Amino acid sequence: MTLFLGVLVAAVLIGYLVGGRLRGFEPLRVRWWVLAPLGLAMQALPLPNGRHGTDLWIRVAVLGVSYVLLLVFAARNFRISGVPIVFVGLALNMAVITVNGGMPVSREALRASGQGDLLRVLTRDEGAKHHLMTPDDHLTPIGDVIPVAGPIKQVVSVGDLFVYLGLAWVIVAIMRRRTPDAADEPDRESYRGKHRRESHRPHPDHLPPPAATTSET
Repeated sequence: MTLFLGVLVAAVLIGYLVGGRLRGFEPLRVRWWVLAPLGLAMQALPLPNGRHGTDLWIRVAVLGVSYVLLLVFAARNFRISGVPIVFVGLALNMAVITVNGGMPVSREALRASGQGDLLRVLTRDEGAKHHLMTPDDHLTPIGDVIPVAGPIKQVVSVGDLFVYLGLAWVIVAIMRRRTPDAADEPDRESYRGKHRRESHRPHPDHLPPPAATTSET
């Protein structure tokens, strides 16, 4: 979460540095936006942590559906710069999570990121959504294998990097108004002005003579 918030803050700062403004979000129209919070909420649900049987199938089903919702949401908003990169990251994470019943985490990456406590916890009692990587896991190169040390202390996947990069791209692009909704929309006032029907007033020479007037004494 720390890295995610850091990416958002850094993206906003970069957006300002390149001349963007937060008001660029005002004209943005997001399609099927309800799928995003719904998919994220499903990932926050408590899930059984069994590695086999019903627990495994329930976990794979819930996580799989949540990623499908997020992918559909991203696909519906491909027109927004950066969203296709987010889509790739989500697809990578979905692949490794569904095939392994959760995200495999590298022991070496946990040590390198300074998360010895988490390593001991996962060794003693594996979590529902993350587990220590084993030789039986598949697609391990795109699992949680990239350590982020320092104050962040987190392990991320290749898919996470794509998601973070895509989100930063989205924010900067919208702040600079580089989205179809904001940048490519024609000026409606000038558009109406070009096609406004001109009024045809008669030339003074063609006006009928004024009616004769008389004065009575």
